[in-house]
Amino acid sequence: MVLKVSVSGIRGVIGETLDAESISRWASAFGNWLPEGPVVLTRDSRPSGPMVEAAVEAALRSTGHDVVRGGLLSTPASEYLVQETDAVGGVIVTASHNPVQWNALKLVRGDGLFLDADQVDELRTLHDASQRKHRRALDLGGLREDLRGESLHRQAILEMKEIDVAAIADRKIRVVVDAVEGAGGHALPALLESLGAEVHRLHCGCTGHFPHDPEPRPENLGELIAAVAALDADLGMAVDPDVDRLALVDRGGVALSEELTLAVATDFVLERTPGPVVVNLSTTMALDRVAERHGVEIFRAPVGEANVVAEMMARGAVIGGEGNGGVIFPALHPGRDAPLGAALVLAAVAHRGSLRQCLDRFPNAEMVKVKLPLDQKNDDPALWKRAAASIGESGSWNERDGIRYDLGDRWVHLRRSNTENALRIIAEAPDAAEATAIIDRVRQAMQG
Repeated sequence: MVLKVSVSGIRGVIGETLDAESISRWASAFGNWLPEGPVVLTRDSRPSGPMVEAAVEAALRSTGHDVVRGGLLSTPASEYLVQETDAVGGVIVTASHNPVQWNALKLVRGDGLFLDADQVDELRTLHDASQRKHRRALDLGGLREDLRGESLHRQAILEMKEIDVAAIADRKIRVVVDAVEGAGGHALPALLESLGAEVHRLHCGCTGHFPHDPEPRPENLGELIAAVAALDADLGMAVDPDVDRLALVDRGGVALSEELTLAVATDFVLERTPGPVVVNLSTTMALDRVAERHGVEIFRAPVGEANVVAEMMARGAVIGGEGNGGVIFPALHPGRDAPLGAALVLAAVAHRGSLRQCLDRFPNAEMVKVKLPLDQKNDDPALWKRAAASIGESGSWNERDGIRYDLGDRWVHLRRSNTENALRIIAEAPDAAEATAIIDRVRQAMQG
């Protein structure tokens, strides 16, 4: 098992590639990289979180930084807390959607953004150096708490002009929430209830013992699907352990691709504030149709929140994100934010009448995603390109992040994962059979 070091953080398996020693080394490198000032430290609910948090705290204080403990807190609320205080950076202890044996350090700059690729390289150089700077006894950093993150973040969402609280409350929307025992177990239901929704909770105890695969994809949401149907709820919402991804279940227990969360939110926002959209290279082509409907440009960036945010800032994007359920709305803060996405979805439902009426505005398209172990034989972009070309002629190529080949009404993307030692192959076509056929054709071409 390898340690994954990327714009998605320092990520590994506890006891294998991440332990107190390796965590302290990376955290002290980050402490050396940051300017003088306090650093926010938060975590999700994983059982390994307190150990990781303690190692990070010691390393940051050793490099002279006051540590501001934010407690058990979602990633978006953690970013917002950094953004709205005098912190020069933040460390969020979470492996996001990875299984419970994983953990990670998500590293945040003082402006609330994750480190970009160049800054990760700078951090790696500091980590690999034979020595890092540490302070003497009387110059060590201090320790204090600031537990306002969740309430500050919730109030900021409720005050956004796009969120008509009264209109949402009038609809009396019934929602089932599956927080997979992660950091959103209190935060998301509390926000939805502040919006006047009737909330039914599944796995909202914040225990960190995930009852199912924590990635919020349809195949992992059986209990939520059944609960939405049994309770005759208007919709279901599922988040991952650090609450930056949001997936939806429609009335009657119809699970939706996590790709559609961003489409619903973007369609609603652009109707009020037209402007550029930025998504990643693996995001559904429904976003292209949404942008076309509202007469705005859409741009695609490499996968990874830091990459999408950098492109959004360069393009002056109104909204953007990633098709894994990650909505980014820079009017609040430039980071993936499931609670914000949930509020925008409820606002869209209240405006259009139902989630189904929101979805009916999108073209028919189905996405299929597979994940293969990455090895010496298949870790070859030239091989990926030859395999992608097998699905048809006269398509367009994008090689900013692996290989993406687009034939207009269908496409395929092959890339190395930022978070696992895996090759991801994603295809989208007008129906699931065609998308599956693309995946099969590409895999066969890679083998032969």
